[in-house]
Amino acid sequence: MRNFDFSPLYRSAIGFDRMANLLDTISRTEQSQPSYPPYNIELTGEDQYRISMAVAGFDESELNIETKQNSLVVTGNNGVKGTESRHFLHQGIAARNFERRFQMADYVKVVSASLQNGLLHVDLVREVPDAMKPRTIEISGGKSSNHLHNEKPADTAVAIDTAAKSRVA
Repeated sequence: MRNFDFSPLYRSAIGFDRMANLLDTISRTEQSQPSYPPYNIELTGEDQYRISMAVAGFDESELNIETKQNSLVVTGNNGVKGTESRHFLHQGIAARNFERRFQMADYVKVVSASLQNGLLHVDLVREVPDAMKPRTIEISGGKSSNHLHNEKPADTAVAIDTAAKSRVA
């Protein structure tokens, strides 16, 4: 019962179609994405995050982390060598290839990645550019506004005097 119908949003909202498409895409990818490997997402600071994935059996050379636009893709390509000659009575350790995708918000970037005790840790930070941060606008007194009003009549007076001199000549 995880299906959501976003069609009422399309009918009643103007300008929010991108957000509705994003929500619709996220709900579809969550349903189609496999649950392997398991992962955690932690908030480690005000604008700092960590994704921890259980990748037991994978070496650093078999893991790939890639960022494209606003998505993070972690892939694991385990060659699984020598399993053809082995006979398992029970095989509970998953040694399969995977691809896990994460949708990142604007201005979130990957800072570092480490592999410790079978856990892949990917550290992220959100850095909003100074131009996008909220800023305080100083409200000036009446002096500067009067100064602007005084300049316009003076410019107009010069224009009238120039026009009058051209008529006289």
